[in-house]
Amino acid sequence: MKKTSANRINKLIRFPITWMLLGAVAIIAVQGLLLMLTEQVDGAASLALTLLLSAAAILVYKLIMKHLALRPTPELSGKRAWKEALGGILTGAIFIAVSTLMIVMLGGYSFQWAAVADPGSIVMTAIEAALGAAIFEELVFRGLMLQAIQKLTGSWIALAITSLTFGAFHLANPGATLWSALAITLEAGVLLGAAFLWRRNLWFAMGLHFAWNALEGALGIPVSGLPAAGLFTVTANGSTWLTGGDFGLEGSIVTVILGLVIAIPMLIGAARKQP
Repeated sequence: MKKTSANRINKLIRFPITWMLLGAVAIIAVQGLLLMLTEQVDGAASLALTLLLSAAAILVYKLIMKHLALRPTPELSGKRAWKEALGGILTGAIFIAVSTLMIVMLGGYSFQWAAVADPGSIVMTAIEAALGAAIFEELVFRGLMLQAIQKLTGSWIALAITSLTFGAFHLANPGATLWSALAITLEAGVLLGAAFLWRRNLWFAMGLHFAWNALEGALGIPVSGLPAAGLFTVTANGSTWLTGGDFGLEGSIVTVILGLVIAIPMLIGAARKQP
């Protein structure tokens, strides 16, 4: 009887939704610790804490996968980590730069140098915030959730569910609306999910996510509705469909369309990789 009970418990723990939830709780707990500690310090100390606890979250992820999911983690292999991360950073930077430029050309944004006292501090703050968000969110959404659901339903249903969940997750942000949640679902949930499925690599998805948020923050554009003290003062002009309104760049139809344009070739590449 005891052996049967133990087998049932082991089977429950190995079930994808179980290790997904346990892993998510553990990683979110580390993120909560990070937010609490970084409130006490700033500058280089805050960035160092972000790097340290991000590494701890990656370790937690690997332990969950090894001991509960009983699978290796090639998606976090160190062999091609820098190459994949740099590829993601380049993709994310181009995506945000082109989206911003298109909105400027259409008359939606105007930029004025903010004449900040310490530009280096502005850039470091943008990097720190983007780094934490990219690593923790990718570990949970693309690392745990997408792969757990993928194991049960296949890649495309997993992509749809994680994209919708990612969009809904941003409804709590300042300036969020049903449209902004849908926009995040399409441009971010689909694009980041497509990037992961295409590259089979979390470093690439983290790099893309990091460059996306860091460049927005450094420019002074709200990041998913969160105000950013950037190098420029950004004035939004005209329709919120064009500018994204208070939610920022991610609420713009321009960003949604461009995000899907980038995601589609990735999804085609991912489909070709499937056996």
